[in-house]
Amino acid sequence: MAILIRSVLLVVNPAARRGRTGEGEALRAFAKAGVRVELMRTTAAGDAARFAAAHGSRYDAVFTLGGDGTAMEVVGELAVSGPPVGVLPGGTGNQLARHLGTPLHIGRAVHRLLAGTEVRIDLGRLSDGRHFALTAGFGMDVAMMRDASPALKRRFGVGAYLWSGFRALLRNDQVLIRATVDGVTVERRCGMAMIANVGSLLDGFISTGPNIRTDDGQLDLCLFFPRSVADAASLLVRCIRNDFTPHPAMHFARGRTISLVAVNGAHAQADGEVIGSVGLHATAAPLAGVLLRYV
Repeated sequence: MAILIRSVLLVVNPAARRGRTGEGEALRAFAKAGVRVELMRTTAAGDAARFAAAHGSRYDAVFTLGGDGTAMEVVGELAVSGPPVGVLPGGTGNQLARHLGTPLHIGRAVHRLLAGTEVRIDLGRLSDGRHFALTAGFGMDVAMMRDASPALKRRFGVGAYLWSGFRALLRNDQVLIRATVDGVTVERRCGMAMIANVGSLLDGFISTGPNIRTDDGQLDLCLFFPRSVADAASLLVRCIRNDFTPHPAMHFARGRTISLVAVNGAHAQADGEVIGSVGLHATAAPLAGVLLRYV
């Protein structure tokens, strides 16, 4: 649904990779489009959600300039009722912006989203109230985020995650996972275990599982349990090729509620944010995410 945007709340995370440098570019783009902007900068986790809750309803849209964590604080806070959220690529990975097809140039992203449409996607809702739009899980994806240093991210951007992911693949660390989908439980020692809401990451370069959609009102369990480094590399190639034909080191299931528990207390991630040693108990929130997308 196309909407007319005359006023915007812009939530900026100055600590994000392009938060400070991109702020001026975003403001110039809004000014050029004749859109009134109120700027709010975060200083701590939770600020973005608080800004959206207190002020979002006064604007035609809320834009975020930061990483996926900043974006999801706002998307989660404005779930179901809106206003729509425009996600600008101010972080390192920018996976949500990439998934939505948003240009990675901030000025172009502003203009495209202002001319875009309101779309709704499913979200996953964790038991602590946190929402995720992409994936949550344990294993290799956590190592990718945790082991990419701030210096590497500043210098190489998303390449820092690819490097840390390659190192994690060579280690082939395993996490004992107990997964339950709509009451059915399996236990596996996994290299990566995900609750997925999207079918691919990194601009479609890596697929997460078979026939995953963001509008079916369900979440997908994706377990990968390679026995060796060679086996892990083979599974990676399958994900790149979107080849999910039956394989003894992969398990997939779909449902409304999914629980992932690391028996040995490993750390978890949700949309690229490492959230500590916690169990992941997720429920599908059908079409709860209200976003702007240029089509």
